[in-house]
Amino acid sequence: MATPRPREATPILLATGNGDKQTAFRSLLDGLPLHPVTPNDLGFTASPNEDGDTHQAIACEKAVEWSKAGSMLAIASDGGLVVPALGPAWESRHTRRFAGPEVDDSQRVDRLLELMAPYTGADRNASWAEALAIAYKGRLLASWELLGVTGEIAQARQPGPVPEFWAFTVWNFPELGKTYNELTPDELESMNDHWTRLGNLVRHFFRSIFVPPSE
Repeated sequence: MATPRPREATPILLATGNGDKQTAFRSLLDGLPLHPVTPNDLGFTASPNEDGDTHQAIACEKAVEWSKAGSMLAIASDGGLVVPALGPAWESRHTRRFAGPEVDDSQRVDRLLELMAPYTGADRNASWAEALAIAYKGRLLASWELLGVTGEIAQARQPGPVPEFWAFTVWNFPELGKTYNELTPDELESMNDHWTRLGNLVRHFFRSIFVPPSE
């Protein structure tokens, strides 16, 4: 009797042009029978409206539109800082766009620090909301939204260049003496980080629920 050929890994589109987010997606998919590809690899793009009322709605819209454009499986996300003290002056869904369309990430950091200048103590508390969605050829398969642990907005920016996940450079955890982007994988796991929890949900979905397409 012939030995069955092992099934090829299912391609999955990392539905973003953000290099840092592509790396984050790859970490979620590590060890799964999936083959991550980027829009640049395949030479196409999509333009979701991103006008949903929640991060989860926006992530779902991104996943559906990108999976439709690529006619394949896609994973997408949407997230932002939650800063209660700023009230209506801050909307987590607009974290990237709050300072206007023509500014760079360094200017976004500076503008957030300006907004937070009047606040001290617990009024500087902030957390991170992140939503993740998976779709296939325009059909939503799964989605989740989680709120991360509470840190605080730092008093000053870090020296050096600002990465694409610019908000993480000023989301500070005083008990560890680090900003979010400086935390180690072990530290993130110990604090039940939102991305760690999303990874568990994604792996459970693909190992226990997802049925690979037959075509």
